[in-house]
Amino acid sequence: MTSKLDQLKQYTTVVADTGDLDAIARLKPVDATTNPSLLLKAAAMPRYAELLDSAVAASGTDLGLACDRFGVAVGQEILKVIPGRISTEVDARLSFDTDATLRRAERLIGLYEEAGIGRERVLIKIASTWEGIRAAERLERSGVQTNLTLLFNFAQAAACADAGVFLISPFVGRIYDWYKKAEGRDYSGEEDPGVQSVARIYRYYKANGYGTVVMGASFRNLGQIEALAGCDRLTISPELLQKLADDQGPLERNLMPGEGEPRQVLDEVSFRWQLNEDAMGTEKLAEGIRLFARDQEKLEALLAARR
Repeated sequence: MTSKLDQLKQYTTVVADTGDLDAIARLKPVDATTNPSLLLKAAAMPRYAELLDSAVAASGTDLGLACDRFGVAVGQEILKVIPGRISTEVDARLSFDTDATLRRAERLIGLYEEAGIGRERVLIKIASTWEGIRAAERLERSGVQTNLTLLFNFAQAAACADAGVFLISPFVGRIYDWYKKAEGRDYSGEEDPGVQSVARIYRYYKANGYGTVVMGASFRNLGQIEALAGCDRLTISPELLQKLADDQGPLERNLMPGEGEPRQVLDEVSFRWQLNEDAMGTEKLAEGIRLFARDQEKLEALLAARR
């Protein structure tokens, strides 16, 4: 019997949610993703000390640029051990500024290209705010492909598809966390609200012919991953990837295209109202931006200390 990880790879493109090169090389995902929290963890690893110093030396007093240089340097290292793409995130503090997000995204792509990495191997991660989606729309038109993250609400997914973004990352585990706390009960399998959210988006996209890739993210347990086997992509932590690799049990495809909702096109007012009406989506989006912003600040402080 092959491992559940190998079986999952038959239905779904597996992406590593980490900056740990050893784990990536061992588990052999197609793509990888990073974010400010993962970069902060990477910065604590001795193997990245030289990259930190190089980023600081090349950036003068601009800590934001130093963070971008470090993120791109980590991305370069990861690209050496995966066949696909790396997702690198724009500073979360720019989540409500379309023009600033565009400028930062273009800088990240420029840094990759200076290092000899073509834009076809990079996805720019942006928070799924209205402003972030508008920035992504413009980037896609200019040939820069995007990964819209911190996605918790169906309106975010609908707006991303209409904007023509390449990929979205709906957060399964954080939705599960919110409902578990709010309802005072646990969930498993297809009754898990996070699983239900991704399944709904996936079927909506397929039923309406959208090309946007659905990549489930932020998993808390193997049951969530198994329930979404068949999703376009899943980005999974090394710990859960290892558990899948160690499990020799059967794994069937559970998510397939089926009947979906009619297409809806949202203007800014409709988008903001639908998100406002979803307490979970509103709270988790705001919380996610805050947490990434705090880790960005910690990374800047760490870089500042090396000057």
